[in-house]
Amino acid sequence: MTVDLGRYGIWRPAGGLTPEFAAEVETLGFGAVWIGGSPPGDLELAESLLDATSTLAVATGIVNMWTDDAETVARSYHRLAAKHPGRFLLGVGVGHPEAQQTYTRPYDKIVEYLDQLDAAGVPVEGRALAALGPKVLRLSGERTVGAHPYLTTPEHTRQAREILGSGPLLAPEQKVVLGTDPERARTIGRPAVRYPYLMLVNYLNNLRRLGWSEDDIADGGSDSLIDALVVHGDATTVAAGVKAHLDAGADHVNIQVLTEEGADPLPVYRELAKALR
Repeated sequence: MTVDLGRYGIWRPAGGLTPEFAAEVETLGFGAVWIGGSPPGDLELAESLLDATSTLAVATGIVNMWTDDAETVARSYHRLAAKHPGRFLLGVGVGHPEAQQTYTRPYDKIVEYLDQLDAAGVPVEGRALAALGPKVLRLSGERTVGAHPYLTTPEHTRQAREILGSGPLLAPEQKVVLGTDPERARTIGRPAVRYPYLMLVNYLNNLRRLGWSEDDIADGGSDSLIDALVVHGDATTVAAGVKAHLDAGADHVNIQVLTEEGADPLPVYRELAKALR
């Protein structure tokens, strides 16, 4: 059973998600919540979010293949799929070499893990793959429902759609800051981009493929880079930046709202929900 994510979803680290948050997101009309920050393979948080809602889809963004073995994750998947059919998407990925002591032959690890999910009965349409570069993007379209790129731009979305073709899911993440002061937006957005993403080779290589220079990447990112990775402005401007991914070929965009430390993101999501209608 294919999971209906809708056009727009919410990406939020696991520590910032509660059943109450998910319930409000559902009332706002967003189609999915993506659990960020390598949620554990027991998928208990995903289950609690599904239990608190009736139509909202829940996806993982992503379960790390080096951290949670496929057999355990498959058991968790089947538990959720049986309890909430058609509402859970298992996002998996290989993570980053800087975060793992053992990170040899990552492509082989992905193929092996997907083989194990096959053997455990996790359907292709019930899983997605974190993907940035061409090789893994192609694999996502061949072995899963499609790709979940992170820290990208509409130009990457356009290139990814060309690689995937017209069939597979393409569900990029987009960071946003609501507000018309560019300096405030960059003050919020730059730290969220710099650490850890501008210290991880997979993301750096992807930005270089997109044409960003070493000067753009250095020192926490140039203003141009931050503006591209963190859309900011009033609600109409931010909504247009999100919709740009759809125009470039995405099927679904998961929106990560960035705020001042400790601020509640729900007021921003409320404004965006209106602007995206």
